[in-house]
Amino acid sequence: MVRKRSWTAHLSALLGLSSLVGVLCFHFPQLLTSQAFREVYTEGFARGLLLFGLVCAFGLGTLAILRGRDRRVALTGVGAATLAVLLGGASVEFDTIEATPWSLGLDWFVVSLFFSALVFVPIERLLGRIDQSPLRPQWRTDLAYFFVSHVSVQFVLIAITAWTAGVAALVAFPSVAAAIQSLPVWLQFLLAVFCADLAQALVHRAYHRWPLLWRFHAVHHSSRHMDWLAGSRMHLLEILLTRGLVLLPLVLLGFAPAAINAYVILAGLQAVLAHANLGLRFGWLEYVLVLPRYHHWHHARREDFTDANYAIHLPLVDWLMGTLRLPRDGSWPEEYGNLDPAEVPERVWRQHLAPFLPRRRG
Repeated sequence: MVRKRSWTAHLSALLGLSSLVGVLCFHFPQLLTSQAFREVYTEGFARGLLLFGLVCAFGLGTLAILRGRDRRVALTGVGAATLAVLLGGASVEFDTIEATPWSLGLDWFVVSLFFSALVFVPIERLLGRIDQSPLRPQWRTDLAYFFVSHVSVQFVLIAITAWTAGVAALVAFPSVAAAIQSLPVWLQFLLAVFCADLAQALVHRAYHRWPLLWRFHAVHHSSRHMDWLAGSRMHLLEILLTRGLVLLPLVLLGFAPAAINAYVILAGLQAVLAHANLGLRFGWLEYVLVLPRYHHWHHARREDFTDANYAIHLPLVDWLMGTLRLPRDGSWPEEYGNLDPAEVPERVWRQHLAPFLPRRRG
């Protein structure tokens, strides 16, 4: 009989460790927090969220210990929260934050993880297609990818900004840019979604068609379980290449920063939604927007779906490319992941090294 894991113990560990990270962010804001993200929230919000995390970590951890469920995990949460309090808790004072050439996005990781889990974990438990625990197999691997992608956000932005700005300086379309910028921002946003999704789909198809690129993209397809966290599993070089090539046409064509920023927010939200474990049927809307069933078929462990559903926003893009495939009977894939599960190793660091190593011949 398989022993069920304690939600309260794991939530305590997650909140305790997150609170400890939050306290460290208050002690070293210049190095550990993203300057761009700091502009989105207030100091009061951050302190309130930290206090909430500390209280819940202590409460849930104590409850798990008293119940005798996953005591080591619960003690991790209580111990981390205790250390966070000893380091100052939610009352840490700090001076004016000076600008730095780089910083980690630990604040972005903590806030994004908290609210993503708060929204999607209950929804997936209530409306999930598969009765699947948030602590399903390989959840630690995907959480590690979530951590790396959020903490490194500023480095990724610096690299992408340098790349797109450099190319845009060499290739400019002033007349096209003037025409686009004369449009209302909402219309620019809609055009940006189409242009970016078309670029993303072409790049995405190249990952599947070219063996060298597939070695990086295979990491993303190695997840055997689909949920809100699964979309985070991406090789760092794929993140850099894909985001750079997707944003490049938006910069070249001169879309307003407001339209580009709105697109970036949409891309983040829809990437989580498309991978989510949601069994809802959306009818005709599934042919207008990329929703879970549409993208789940892209991840299906079936040979006949390895060249299908590359779009992440608009099925129209796949229709134009001739790669739209969605069963009309409302069915879902039975299995997910690579056709050859042994193609990608288990550990995160091994998955990042695998594309550079010689392929094993069976």
